Amino acid sequence: MNEILKLILDGEPLSIGQIAEILHRTEAEIEAGLAALKEKGIFLGWRPVIDPTKIDSEVVRAVIEIRIRPERDGGFDRLALRIARFQEVESCYLMSGGYDLMAIVSGHSLHQVARFISERLSTMDGVLSTATHFLLRAYKEQGFELVKTSHDPDKPTVSA
Repeated sequence: MNEILKLILDGEPLSIGQIAEILHRTEAEIEAGLAALKEKGIFLGWRPVIDPTKIDSEVVRAVIEIRIRPERDGGFDRLALRIARFQEVESCYLMSGGYDLMAIVSGHSLHQVARFISERLSTMDGVLSTATHFLLRAYKEQGFELVKTSHDPDKPTVSA
């Protein structure tokens, strides 16, 4: 794996200068390396990891299992790409197992997410069925723990 990409994925956000210092390279070399990663479509951009419990606006997220009918010339790709383009869809993956696609969907309310699934997603030609799982609490997001463990002195220690 590219060493610049590895540093970005493994640690805290680093500036170009910090990456250059760690890798013993010039800032120009790092900028050129990042530009090459972007040009190849490997590095798509910087995204912050946000703890949803710490922000004011409520967001409802759901994992949707989707069974679809593959198309003769496009297989799963054409329909999967149509689904992925919806604004409500954060991520969309081709899966093995009991369903074909998994989509992570978000909205401002449970009603908005449910309406998207029932009116727009499940009615698409080629969508055979959906199963919805609403996310209740996130414990880890993109490698970052969101819930810190603490020892509660009022609870006895459990031993085996």
